[in-house]
Amino acid sequence: MADPSSYRPRPGEIPDSPGVYRFRDEHRRVIYVGKAKSLRQRLANYFQDLANLHPRTRTMVTTAASVEWTVVSTEVEALQLEYSWIKEYDPRFNVKYRDDKSYPYLAVTMNEEFPRVQVMRGHKKKGVRYFGPYGHAWAIRDTVDLLLRVFPVRTCSAGVFKNAARTGRPCLLGYIGKCSAPCVGRISPDDHWDLADEFCDFMTGRTGTYLRRLERQMAEAADEMEYERAARLRDDIGALKKAMEKSAVVLADATDADLIAVAEDELEAAVQIFHVRGGRVRGQRGWVTDKVEEITTGALVEHALQQLYGEETGDAVPKEVLVPALPDPVEPVQQWLAERRGSGVSLRIPQRGDKKALMETVQRNAQQALVLHKTKRASDLTTRSRALEEIADALGLDSAPLRIECYDISHLQGDDVVASMVVFEDGLARKSEYRRFQIKGFSGQDDVRSMHEVITRRFRRYLAEKERTGEWADGADEVDGADGADGAAADGGEQLTDGPALKDDDGRPKRFAYPPQLVVVDGGQPQVAAAQRALDELGIDDIAVCGLAKRLEEVWLPREDDPVVLPRTSEGLYLLQRVRDEAHRFAITYQRAKRAKRFRSSPLDDVPGLGETRKQALIKHFGSVKKLRSATIDQIREVPGIGRKTAETVAVALARSTPAAPAVNTATGEIMDDEDGVPETTADAPGEPVSAGTPDERRGQER
Repeated sequence: MADPSSYRPRPGEIPDSPGVYRFRDEHRRVIYVGKAKSLRQRLANYFQDLANLHPRTRTMVTTAASVEWTVVSTEVEALQLEYSWIKEYDPRFNVKYRDDKSYPYLAVTMNEEFPRVQVMRGHKKKGVRYFGPYGHAWAIRDTVDLLLRVFPVRTCSAGVFKNAARTGRPCLLGYIGKCSAPCVGRISPDDHWDLADEFCDFMTGRTGTYLRRLERQMAEAADEMEYERAARLRDDIGALKKAMEKSAVVLADATDADLIAVAEDELEAAVQIFHVRGGRVRGQRGWVTDKVEEITTGALVEHALQQLYGEETGDAVPKEVLVPALPDPVEPVQQWLAERRGSGVSLRIPQRGDKKALMETVQRNAQQALVLHKTKRASDLTTRSRALEEIADALGLDSAPLRIECYDISHLQGDDVVASMVVFEDGLARKSEYRRFQIKGFSGQDDVRSMHEVITRRFRRYLAEKERTGEWADGADEVDGADGADGAAADGGEQLTDGPALKDDDGRPKRFAYPPQLVVVDGGQPQVAAAQRALDELGIDDIAVCGLAKRLEEVWLPREDDPVVLPRTSEGLYLLQRVRDEAHRFAITYQRAKRAKRFRSSPLDDVPGLGETRKQALIKHFGSVKKLRSATIDQIREVPGIGRKTAETVAVALARSTPAAPAVNTATGEIMDDEDGVPETTADAPGEPVSAGTPDERRGQER
């Protein structure tokens, strides 16, 4: 625990101007970001008698080890910079709203030649129009199913679309009139795009135009005695009205507005947002946050606005935002919202009428969300705390291990040997901290040696970071910062990078800068001994090590002949099993991906100066590597972009390489020739090209 007076800036050093400040801990990680109209006055509030500070603010300033600031010209710039830094650094003491789920949106891909209507989650993509969020995906599908009668926009995937175009036969929706079948040319790209645009207009609330148009067409059809067409139009009108009834009118003046309500107590706050478009509730979402410092309702609203509109532009920011309390000051926030929208935005508290009544409804939802969250979290916190305490007691630790790292080795008969590192903080997975390694020190199968290498590389990086920041200066000769440890983000977009890549002193979370209190290895005595030996060689004596053996779920400690046996009903054992199983999953996923990539390799990969574009051009022209191998230099030169020198290089490289043995598709028993256009598949997909052997045999060989 640091004394704030030890890093307090000297009098007169802090400027009396708008700006953004950052508190850092002893590991140089940014733990809090704030903005101020006057940096001098705001920071002075932190450096006072600790007894006068709010308990959570006191925890923050005693956790911090330094403070720094950046001066800006206006409060709007301070607001923008604060949002950017909170998003970039993810400070632990800042207000961060946690969604309890990933909300689905109704999305229309207007960036494609043939726009598609579909359900989307996650980050928003450029050129895609979003409507929602909705509480459930089935609500989107019900709405779309009704609207496709009137707006038969494409809803199929790219694979189905291409297959229909190839066969000349549309899918079922094309036959029953719920798709205009652009795949077979029933509608031109421009007309289909206009149809999708009309669909978007209807979803934005401009419903009267289309209803009146259909009613007019129905009347004309009836006058002309085209009763079948009139009946279809009548059903279309009914479908539109039924879709509109799913979101009842809440504001009679067809207002576009977002309503934000906050329910809070001393420790937490829940935020509920209703998205009203065209007077109808088109979406709802909710967040919950810990109040890590003493904060007003207006400040909570300000943070909610930052998270809600920080990535939005144009119509995604409504003309009117109704809130329970205004930020102080309100002008910079209102100006920031107007810049995001491109026109004026009204930020105010509703005082009377329908808007006030609707705000009361949103407020009740926020209260219920807070009560539900507290009910769930009370159980979760109790269970996690008990699990960590049981682990500390069983292993003889001084305190509960708030950060646990677990390591596992994976390979297939000694090939593609990799390792994983997963991180649990406060008993919960911290996937952004996951890392993966390639074993580089040797080849072949040796789990003990692999574990020693991985632990050594991980904690060399930790020591290198300590030395770089001045936290540890002894034994510098033992530190090798360029050990080639491989860092990767967690599931979804994992990327492998090599080399030290120790970034500048910018507060971003470093790969290996934060030490655990407990290292868990997947294995028994040999693996535990290897991990402990690696730490001993590096001079690290303040990190506990244990291993969890699969056979009897025994916990092994270094230099102990007998294991620690936790009761089967122990929450501590259950947490260790979750950590171990997650490390195994992460390792084997990476190992399978590497194996699949190796099977998809081509002799063309080794041709110097031949890029991916020209490789694809060669394969497309000849159909396979086998046919390319038998081609003459003049035939190779016929491929666009291939000159004589490149053609000669390709011919020589293919002549020197020998075809690999065919692989077996274990799903069908078919002999697969990689050179004859085997499609790329994911590591877990059926029909993955693998070496010979039954699935049961492979599972026995793979770990």
